[in-house]
This record gives sequence, structure tokens and C-alpha cells, in this order.
Amino acid sequence: MKFSEFKYQRPDIESLQKKINDLTALIGESNSFETELKAVKSMFALEDDYDSMQTLVTIRNSVDTTDKFYEDEQDFFDENNPKLQEFFQNFNKKIIISKHRSLLEKEFGNLMFVMIEQELKTFNPEIIPDLQVENKLQTEYQKLTASAKISFDGGVYNLSQMGPFIQNLNRDVRHRAQLAVSNFFSIKETEIDRIYDEMVQVRTKIAKSLGYSNFVQLGYDRLRRVDYTAKEVKTYRDQVYRDVVPMVSELVVRKGKRIGIENPKSYDLPLSFKSGNPKPKGNRAWQVERAIKMYDNLSPITGKFFRRMVDMDVLELDAKPGKSGGGYCTFITNHDTPYIFANFNGTQGDVEVLTHEAGHAFQVYQSRNLIPPYRWPTYEACEIHSMSMEFITWPWMKDFFLEDTEKFKFNHLSGAISFLPYGVAVDEFQHTIYKNPDMTPDERKLAWKNIENKYLPFKDYDDDEFMKKGTYWFRQSHIFASPFYYIDYTLAQVCAFEYWIMSNNDPDKAFESYLSLCNLGGSKSFVNLLIDNKLKNPFVDGTIKELMKPIKAYLDNIDDMKL
Repeated sequence: MKFSEFKYQRPDIESLQKKINDLTALIGESNSFETELKAVKSMFALEDDYDSMQTLVTIRNSVDTTDKFYEDEQDFFDENNPKLQEFFQNFNKKIIISKHRSLLEKEFGNLMFVMIEQELKTFNPEIIPDLQVENKLQTEYQKLTASAKISFDGGVYNLSQMGPFIQNLNRDVRHRAQLAVSNFFSIKETEIDRIYDEMVQVRTKIAKSLGYSNFVQLGYDRLRRVDYTAKEVKTYRDQVYRDVVPMVSELVVRKGKRIGIENPKSYDLPLSFKSGNPKPKGNRAWQVERAIKMYDNLSPITGKFFRRMVDMDVLELDAKPGKSGGGYCTFITNHDTPYIFANFNGTQGDVEVLTHEAGHAFQVYQSRNLIPPYRWPTYEACEIHSMSMEFITWPWMKDFFLEDTEKFKFNHLSGAISFLPYGVAVDEFQHTIYKNPDMTPDERKLAWKNIENKYLPFKDYDDDEFMKKGTYWFRQSHIFASPFYYIDYTLAQVCAFEYWIMSNNDPDKAFESYLSLCNLGGSKSFVNLLIDNKLKNPFVDGTIKELMKPIKAYLDNIDDMKL
């Protein structure tokens, strides 16, 4: 079936609640292990059915945020998800105290029960109205950013479509493009301040209702982080500050020399080369053709997987009016397929997002037969698959970038390094906000400005007064939709650097390790996945410093002035 043929039907909430209650009644008391085992498996099937419908709505609403039908259906799920959560939780409460728990753990693994215990701390029925408010605020932010219609040089563009102008060779075009994007956020400043303020307040209220001192630990528990805390994350951020920020500052100096601009401004940083940034040498269809050949050549299993996605038309790649920004991968359970969403705009990012999301898609495709709690790992582990796929596919980048291949590789690797300080800045900002939830909007902007100056000391906004006051975070959707889910990208990037090193030394061994990691899905926690695959732990002091050495040697060995 093609994606357009996937049928959506609104779930009957009352019927679903009754079915969950019936299954809950089969857990405990005099019921046998076999009865409980069957009930758990039936619950998995119910969850898959509901999740499939919700995923279809999420996809179709993000593809066209102006479609009234799917807008209403998104509202339906925003309203009902918290209500259903109570019923699922009642089932889970009985599972963890079942007299057959040890047998169930033998069947499903211990991690599922650890995660259930953690999840139970994050919910009680009293917070349902607050969860509904939080959901609606997230949808409101998504619609607001998707509504962007930026007039620029005779055309009208959304935020994704402004990308090529921001990387334009002409400095005046880059400068004006940055100001045009800033102007959009400036016009929406009051709305965004209000949305985020309400988000912080409702999340803090939820946390306190559940017995947390603030939202920080609740945010971690929601993300199913079972083997590290904010303390380990701070140690990790300190490593980035010590071992990466100076390296990135050097890369910015090199960039300034390459593009012939002393003391480059913020609008100069997206341009990497005087001859222009590397771009894929063809359109969407051309790139997909090359991706098919790439995955055929990488391995039989990746070739079969990617061709299946193309045949099912589950690659939504072109930027278009009314479409949400960014990129993501999701999984439609009842059709046994991943789905990739992106916004191609003719830049290097097209190839990066395609390989990145294909990494997610390949992992969940390999894990599709695991039980629902293990189909995906936690976010920081998920991002290892995506970011490592970007590096594992390096041998085929010549098919996309042709004569610009070396330029792409230098830009990709130096860009991955340069991302780390920004990623930890986003994380430190969120810790600051949720530890101090009564900050005013102006105080939040000042906090961002100070943190940005710490991790990105080279970023000079020139005459962009709106950005100068600390508003760049307005455009980072994760801050609004998935609090504390951003450090995950940086943790995974550090792990992916290890796959870059492995791929350079022994490509077959690297892919074998990568495949093993994908096959495990989320059956183990983040740190245990690393242990199983003999990958270095980013939280251990010295890990980043060690990994930076071969990367710095590679970059230093390239005469980037000739690129």
C-alpha cells in the first residue's frame, strides 16, 4: 500500500477505555501467568492500533497544517491522550505488583518494568487538565512557526525555504535574510513569550503536583533516563566547554580566513566557503535515486529496507507552504513502516537530513518485531543511529556532491563539532529556566544571552537587535515541544564520532557494530547499549578529549583554503 491509501479512523475512546479496563481486570488475584501474559500482549496490540491512528494524524497535520480535518483530529488527540493515560497507568500499576512479575520479566526483560515504575511517577489523574493545556500549547507553537510567510527579494517563503538565502554567497543577501527571519520572530515575540511562559508554568505545576521540587527531574523521567541524572549531564557539558569550545573557536577563525571576512558576524557563519557551500547536484527525485543505489551498495538489508520505503511513498521530503518545519522519522505500526518527514531546500542539509532520518528509520525497521516499549530506544540512543548513518554513508557522498565531495566532508565534520557547544547551551538554558520558573520573559532572554556568550563566544549578531537581546532560542522547537530533549543530539554525536573513526579504519566492522546496535532497539538503557557495543561513555571525563584528537588531525590535514 502507498501512504495515501493508509486509512485513518478516529479511535472510539469509550470503547478503548472499556477494553483497557477489561484487560486490567485480568492482572492479579487468582489469574494465571498465561492469562496475564495474554493480557499484556493484548494491551500491546491496543496500544499499536491507537498509536497508528495518532501517528497518521500527526504526519498529515504536519504535512499540511492548514488542513482543517487533521487539525481537528490533532486537537482530539491533544484532548484525549491525557485521559487515556490514566487507564494505561492503572494497567501498569497492577503489572508491577503482579505475583507473576518475575515470569513476566523473564518474558519481556527487566527494563520494561523499570520504565513502568519510572513512568508511574510522572502521572496521576489530577494532572489531566494540565497535560491537556501543555499539549495545546505545543500545537499552538508548531502552528505559529509553520505559519511563517516571509517576504524576501520578490518571493514569499516559510522558515525552511529561507535556508538558501541564509547561506548565499552574497553577504548582503545573507545579512538581509537573517534580519527577515528575525523580523518574523520579532513580530511573534509577545505570542512566543506568552506560549513559553504558560508552558513553564504548567510544567512546573504538574511537577509539583507529582511531588517533584521542580520540572527538571520530571523532564528526565518523562524521557525515560534511567542511568544518568542532571549531575552527569553537567559533567558532560563541562567537557564540551573545556575540550570543544576552543576547537570550534579555531574553526570559526579558519572559516573567516576561507571566506575572506575578518571577524565574521552571525550571518557569515552559515557560509563555509568563498566558492559557496556544497550542495547536492540534483533535485529531490535525483537524490532519492542516488540514495537507493547507496543503500543497495551499503548492504543487502539496507537496500531492501530503503526500496520498500520508496515503494510505499513514505518519504515526505519537499518544503512547501503550510508544512511544519524541521525533519523527523516516525513509525506507523499497523503498516509496519517508518515514515520520513523533511523540508528539502537545495542545501547540504538535504542529504544530511535524508541520511539522518534514514538512520532512525533503519533502526526502527530492524526493531519492528520487538515489543512496543523496546521498538525505539531512549532519545539519546536513537540519535546514535541517525548521526552515525550520516558518517557510515560518507563513501557515497561523491554521488550527491560530485566535485564538491571533499568540501562536503570538511563542512559536515566541522559542522558536527561546531554543533556540540550550541547543543549543550540549549540544555543549560533549559536547566536554568526550570530551576527558576518565575523568571520574566526578559530574564529568560538575558539567561540565554549569557549562556550563548559562554558556549558560542564568537557569535556576533551585528545590527540584529532582536537576536542580540537573547532570542535565538525562539526557533528551537525542542525547547517548546520536548523539554530537555536536545542534549541527546550531542551525546549521540559524540558516539557517532566513534563510528566515523571506525568507518575510516574498518568499514565492515563499523557497519557490523551499527547493525548490532540497531537490532537491540530499546531493549537496553542508553549506557548499557554503549557497553554492549563497546562504545565509549560520553559522561566519563576524558571521552570527548580522546575522540577529538583524530577528528582535529583530519581537519588540520586539509587545506581548506583550496576548497
